[in-house]
Amino acid sequence: MGYTWKALAPFFGAKEGTEITLADCRTYTKARRDAGKKDGSIHTELGHLRSVLVWARKQRLIAFAPDIERPSKPDPKEGYLTRDEVKKLVDAANSAHIKLAIQLLIATGARVGAALQLTWDRVDFDRRMIQLRNPFDKAHRKGRATVPINDSLLAALHEAKQGALTPYVLEWSGDKILSIKKGIKTAGTKIGRADASPHMLRHSAAVWLVEDGHSMEAVAQFLGHSNTAMTYRVYARYSPEYLRKLTASLEI
Repeated sequence: MGYTWKALAPFFGAKEGTEITLADCRTYTKARRDAGKKDGSIHTELGHLRSVLVWARKQRLIAFAPDIERPSKPDPKEGYLTRDEVKKLVDAANSAHIKLAIQLLIATGARVGAALQLTWDRVDFDRRMIQLRNPFDKAHRKGRATVPINDSLLAALHEAKQGALTPYVLEWSGDKILSIKKGIKTAGTKIGRADASPHMLRHSAAVWLVEDGHSMEAVAQFLGHSNTAMTYRVYARYSPEYLRKLTASLEI
């Protein structure tokens, strides 16, 4: 929210909450587009503004929450990495923490926020399980499941644990890491995939699971989806078995 407010404040900071109009929202959208911002970012920024106003209304700080017009949310990005590309991505990473981050994200399908906040006390080496959700965090977090640790990730985690200087699994020079976007993009550029990102690794993990024929219900549970509707909508097209069952119904 604090980061978002840096963009919103010049346009809305001097206004009473109830004074905001659709024209204000459209002026903001145009200015942000002119500044090179994508509709997805603008959608999020104005969504945060709307959330604050709704909260203020519920707290009776303002009489009502005005409508906040924002651009349509873009469709999810479709790009994903093959197994061979991920192996090359790991090799191209220029630091140990980026290599480990790639392995962690692809082996668990974790959201980047969950990976960056993961602490060693939630890595169970004996049972080979990772609890992505922090049990002491009362805030609602999307897509944080408890997932098994495969052989390759287990070896990487054991090696990282031996040199750990902080409670966090992903660390750099004794400090918690705040972002891995640049490191992954740099490695991706080296292998001809400049579009590589932390979210693409989660997406790739899901695509691989579906391509290997695992059920949508199982994939949804692995990804931490609250229901299977999103899993079907995004990933059903990648399932040969799912499509084959449909075409079998069309035999003549």
